[in-house]
Amino acid sequence: METFYNTVIVANGSFPVLPAALERLDKASVIIACDGAVQLLHQRGIAPTAIVGDLDSIPDALRRHYADRLYGETEQETNDLTKAVHFACDSGQTDVLILGATGIREDHTIANVSLLLDYARLLHRIEMLSDYGLFTPILSGATLSSVRGQQISIFSPHPGVEILDTEGLRWPIRRRIFTSWWQGSLNEALGDTFTLWLSGGGVIVYRQHPAG
Repeated sequence: METFYNTVIVANGSFPVLPAALERLDKASVIIACDGAVQLLHQRGIAPTAIVGDLDSIPDALRRHYADRLYGETEQETNDLTKAVHFACDSGQTDVLILGATGIREDHTIANVSLLLDYARLLHRIEMLSDYGLFTPILSGATLSSVRGQQISIFSPHPGVEILDTEGLRWPIRRRIFTSWWQGSLNEALGDTFTLWLSGGGVIVYRQHPAG
């Protein structure tokens, strides 16, 4: 992954240790923290531009320290990551990278990944980066970068909707209607790009970081 993002959202999952993730965090002009991530950022000397969420996870000392950048939202129909994405959108941000959205709690990981397609309809570009791979929502068709042998999985959160063709994967998918999440998983890139064509609600592509 070579793309840098102006805006990074940090969620309250596993704080990244991957150098590429930390580099993107360091170069971001806007850092939006879900409230549970503030302490980890502060411990690393990183001051968020904004802190968004229900604000129930911030120690009192940090609440006072960052009082000028707290944006509380108490409604419980969305999680803190969604609140942060909506804040980014409402603030005029168009390209967003999400860090810290996986790990620690598997239920949070599944929920956060599944929301990427909703976020993709709000923003020009959004991806979720972990220490192990990159999640990219695709709403229509796309050609994505890869390296030969890179592990690729394609997830369809809305079974029975997406009809998908691919090119550049070891096991091609031809006019297939997925009926379960797992059916597009565990594929492999043949070269430096692969292409997907969709008809339907969209898919989430996972590219595992290449070994080495």
